[in-house]
Amino acid sequence: MYISIRQATIQDTVIVSDVLLEAALWLQELGIPLWGDSEVSLESISEDVANGLFFIAECDGEPAGTIKFQLEDLLFWPDISQEESAFLHRLAIRRQYSGGKVSSALLAWAVERAQTFGKRYLRLDCDASRPPLKALYENFGFRHHSDRQVGPYFVSRYEYEIPLKVT
Repeated sequence: MYISIRQATIQDTVIVSDVLLEAALWLQELGIPLWGDSEVSLESISEDVANGLFFIAECDGEPAGTIKFQLEDLLFWPDISQEESAFLHRLAIRRQYSGGKVSSALLAWAVERAQTFGKRYLRLDCDASRPPLKALYENFGFRHHSDRQVGPYFVSRYEYEIPLKVT
């Protein structure tokens, strides 16, 4: 299976929304809802897709996952220097591609992308009550930074220290 990652275009908004919605519905069926339908609808993500924040992982040309990569996150990380970090949100994998390969590829890609921007850290957050998701990040190499209440969400925040790029 060949995994490639590319920036989503405005024409990909439906694909990004479908991947996010599939993940949201799966979690809802498990009794651990994460995103409401309105949070992953075309209307709610179209501006971020248009602004180049979403990326799509494809397996042999088929959409398999998505991730949002941004260079600022004042909502979940208001207490840290924004200049030295890149931030991830909305990591979602289609069920048929579950198992870790696509999520690991997206995370590794994000580390490389953050490195090209000269960032020292890659940061993300997740619902604090999700041990399997937290384990996925920890197994990749993220370390727990802190827990924080953000509006209605109690999140665990994670950081990955990016190795210095050797030139």
